[in-house]
Formats: sequence, structure tokens, C-alpha cells
Amino acid sequence: MALVNENFLKLPGSYLFSDIAKKVNTFKVTHPKQDVIRLGIGDVTQPLPPAVIKAMHNAVEEMASKSTFRGYGPEQGYNFLIETIIKNDYASRGISLEPSEVFINDGAKSDTGNIGDILRHDNSVGITDPVYPVYIDSNVMAGRAGDLIDGKWSNLVYIPCLSENNFIPQIPDRRIDMLYLCYPNNPTGTTLTKEELKKWVNYALENDTLILYDAAYEAYIQEPDVPHSIYEIKGAKKVAIEFRSFSKTAGFTGVRCGYTVVPKELNAITLDGEQVSLNKLWNRRQCTKFNGTSYITQRAAEAIYTPEGKEQIKEIINYYMTNAKIMKEGIESTGLKVFGGVNAPYLWVKTPNGMPSWKFFEQLLYEANIVGTPGVGFGPSGEGYIRLTAFGAREDCVEAMRRLKNWIK
Repeated sequence: MALVNENFLKLPGSYLFSDIAKKVNTFKVTHPKQDVIRLGIGDVTQPLPPAVIKAMHNAVEEMASKSTFRGYGPEQGYNFLIETIIKNDYASRGISLEPSEVFINDGAKSDTGNIGDILRHDNSVGITDPVYPVYIDSNVMAGRAGDLIDGKWSNLVYIPCLSENNFIPQIPDRRIDMLYLCYPNNPTGTTLTKEELKKWVNYALENDTLILYDAAYEAYIQEPDVPHSIYEIKGAKKVAIEFRSFSKTAGFTGVRCGYTVVPKELNAITLDGEQVSLNKLWNRRQCTKFNGTSYITQRAAEAIYTPEGKEQIKEIINYYMTNAKIMKEGIESTGLKVFGGVNAPYLWVKTPNGMPSWKFFEQLLYEANIVGTPGVGFGPSGEGYIRLTAFGAREDCVEAMRRLKNWIK
């Protein structure tokens, strides 16, 4: 009989958002007449932009003709999309990248979870806390996290992000091999300025630390001093891998496309001290385990960079950020403390009177019929908070704030 990877057995019984779905479904079965407003899971509600739909239709037509049909594509992605990404997302910000440093994927979640394939199981791992669960769970699966003791994994270095420090993580006083940063942050919706991010890049350069930088929400940045890419910081290409996604930027949660940047300047070492290019290792991993994102999807992603695509994306982002403004003002009017919602579509709400996250989640569901995400599900420092998203329909966001005001009275 085959032996299992016992690291999987250390994981909690189910993924955070699966637990939430079960609780909501139970409520709906027992309260079939209640109208539930879902502001918990960060799924988009606006349809795909017209420019994207047009590009997908054209690509489908190409697949219907023998002369333009495409089978297997390059595992790294088609050059037409890679070059478009470099021109618009990096060259426009003074960042130089080669096409072979950009890898198209089926969304940032996949690559943030899979990147550990090219890194040893005994690397030390640092995470900001609270944190996107995939970072932790994927390292548990790989055997890097240790054991779950009193709500914390024994081999992970937790870097608390609290209201007391304005949710800015403090530089650790020890060396870490791998470090996860996500900005704008999921779940808190907060950001780092260029000066603050520079401190982390300098730390990584001084300690040979690999930064795994998730910039999935960079398109929502509104303030000028917030970097859109870690590569805006000098020296970052020597220490950082960056993950991007079209899921929230262009409504691709059901289409699936994003990309990962692995600079050629970035190296890791073997136990013998030999330096190895992570770009080459990641390329080898992708060629072995990934068959590439579909041609139709990549043509769709290319279309968001056209003049009409950019305008349509801007409208969608403005829609969600207006939701965030409405929600932030609505929550503040109840007397609850709320963070985020300025450079990201997430609002991080402090529960009243120190109430535990799951208890507030259940009261919010059963008494106001609003679904959020318990903050403790993102890590120990998330206890006492709940995350709300601004990705709902406008009328739902407005109605949710009306219900919240009436409930908090």
C-alpha cells in the first residue's frame, strides 16, 4: 500500500473558505426566506469587460479554422502577452525585464502555492500575520511549517501586523530564508510605502533572504507613494519573485490568468554552496508540471492592455473602490473601527468589545444576514477582526451597510 504525504494530515480539516461556505449553506437551509448578502469571499461580481469578450470571441473563431488553430502553447506563455505585460506593467514604471523572466499562469494562487517546489523543505519561512492562508497551507504540505501548537505553526516565523503598529510588519531580528509579503494586503487592505518596502528589500539583500511578493491587488492602488511592484525598489530583482493576477483586476476569477516574474539575477544555493538560478529551476518545473494557459485566455488577458481595455478596467476598479468607500463610511458611522478600503477592496473591521472573530461572523450572519470572513482564519493576529470585501454589487453593499447600522444600534 502506498504511503501518504503525512504533512497533509497536519492541515486543518478543510480550507477556510470551505468552512464559511458550509456555515452559510446551513443557515440558508434553516432560513430559506432570508436574503443573505455575501461580502466574505473576494469573488468579483461585475461581468468581463467588452474588450476582453471581443478578444475571446476572436480567439475562439481562430480555433475553429485549420489555418489559425493552435494546440499546445509554450508552457511559459505566448510572447504576445508577455511582451504586452512588460511594456505596460514594468517598462512604463522604469523597470527592465526580459521575456524569459515572465511566466504566464492560471492565477496567482497556483504559483504562490507551487513556488515551494523549487525550494528545500527545511528553509525557514517568515509570514506576516494575518496572512493569505495559501502561503501557510502550501508550506505545511511541503513539510516546512512544523506542527500546529496553540494556533501557530512551530517552524514558521510570525510577523504580527496589528493596529498598534499601523499594520506595518516589523523587520525581524533574525535571518529568514523565505519571506512572504502581500501588498496591497489581503486580508487587511493596508499598504507599505516605498520607503517601508525598501527596508524589506535591504533586509533581504543583507540576509540573502528570498522575498515572495504577492502584488495581486496592485491595480487598486490610489495613493502615489505606494509601489505597484517590488522591482521599483533598487536591488529587488536580486531577492524577489513577484506574483500578479488578472482575477480582481479584470474579473478573471472564472477565466484564470496571471503571471509570475522570476528575475535572472535571482539565485539560491545548494548545500554545497553552489549558486543556482531560480529562473532556470522555475522554467524546468513549469515545463514538467504545467501545460500553459489556454490561447483563448491569453488573448483575453492581452485585451485588457488595449486603450479600450484600459478604460473598461478603470471603470470596474472605480466601481469596486466606490463600494469600498461606501462601506468604509458606513462601518465608521456605526462606531466600529475599520482599516483598509483606500488602496485595496478589502475592509478589516475590528469586532466590538473584543468579541471573537467566529462569534461575530455568526452573529453578523444570523442577525444581519451578512457574510464576512473571520479574521482569525488568516492567522492568530487576525483574532478580533472580520474581513469584508467590496466586490459585491453596489446595491448589496449599500443594503449591507443599512443592515449593519440598524443591527449595531
